[in-house]
Amino acid sequence: MSILKEPGKRSIQLEVDVPGTPGEVWQAIATGNGTTAWFTRAEIEEREGGSVVHYMAGGETKGVVTGWQPPHRFACEAPNYMPGAPPLATEIFVEARSGGTCVVRLVTSLFTDAADWDGQLESLEGGWPAFLQMLRVYVAGFAGQRAAMAELMGMAEGPMDRVFTGLKEALGVSGAAAGARVEASAGSPPFAGVVERSDSHAVVVRMESPIPGAAVLGAADSGGPVMTWMNFYAYGISAERDVESAAAPWRAWMAQRYPMSAEPPQAEDVASA
Repeated sequence: MSILKEPGKRSIQLEVDVPGTPGEVWQAIATGNGTTAWFTRAEIEEREGGSVVHYMAGGETKGVVTGWQPPHRFACEAPNYMPGAPPLATEIFVEARSGGTCVVRLVTSLFTDAADWDGQLESLEGGWPAFLQMLRVYVAGFAGQRAAMAELMGMAEGPMDRVFTGLKEALGVSGAAAGARVEASAGSPPFAGVVERSDSHAVVVRMESPIPGAAVLGAADSGGPVMTWMNFYAYGISAERDVESAAAPWRAWMAQRYPMSAEPPQAEDVASA
C-alpha cells in the first residue's frame, strides 16, 4: 500500500479508465442518483457546502460537499465517518482522454498524522476497486438512467476465505475471471451474467438475469464473525421495482444461510470490504 503523507493527513489514490464523457461521469459521481447507481444509496445537495448522506449497512453517514467544479472535481468530507475516527475526505477528479474515455482519480484521506489508521486506509484501498468497476459498468451501459440498489447482508463463522468461497460458489462465480459468463448453482435463486472484476475482496457481475443490471458481492472480517454482502443495482424507469424483484429471493436465501447476529455490522465494514 502506498500512503501519501502530508502534515495532518494520510491518503490513498486509485485510478480507473471510464468510457464516457466528463459530463456523464460527473452525473455519476456528483449526484445522489448517480452515486446510487454504482456505490450506495445517497442524497447529495448539488453545490459546494451542500449536504451529503450515504446510506449503508442499515445506517447513514453524513457529510458536506467541499469541492464542486463540474465536470472535473467533486469532493466531500464526513467528520463522523465512524466512532473515534478522524474525518474522512473523498475527492474525485475527472480528466477527458482521447477516444471518448475519461480517467477518474479517487483520493481518500483521513485527517490524522497517526499511523494507527493506516489499516483502515488499507481496507479502503482494497474495497474501492470493485465499486470503481461498477462506475465503469454504469457509465458504459446505463449512463444517466434512473438507478436503484438493494443491499443484502449476513454473518457467518470464519475463516473469511471459506465464507467468501461458499458465497461465490452459490452464485456460480467461484474461479471465474473477468469476461466469463456465470450462472448461479442449482438450489440458489436465479442469477446469471458476465464477470467484470474478481479479486480477493469482491466480485462484480454485469447481470443478464433475473434483470439487466449489475451486482457486487463480497465478504469482510468484521472483527469476529465474517460479514457477507451483496448489492444489486437496477436502472431505468422501473428501477426500484426491478431491483426488489431481483433481490427478494436472494434476501430470503441470505437470511437462511447467513443469519444476522445480534450486533449488526458497521457501515465502515461494508465500505472497506
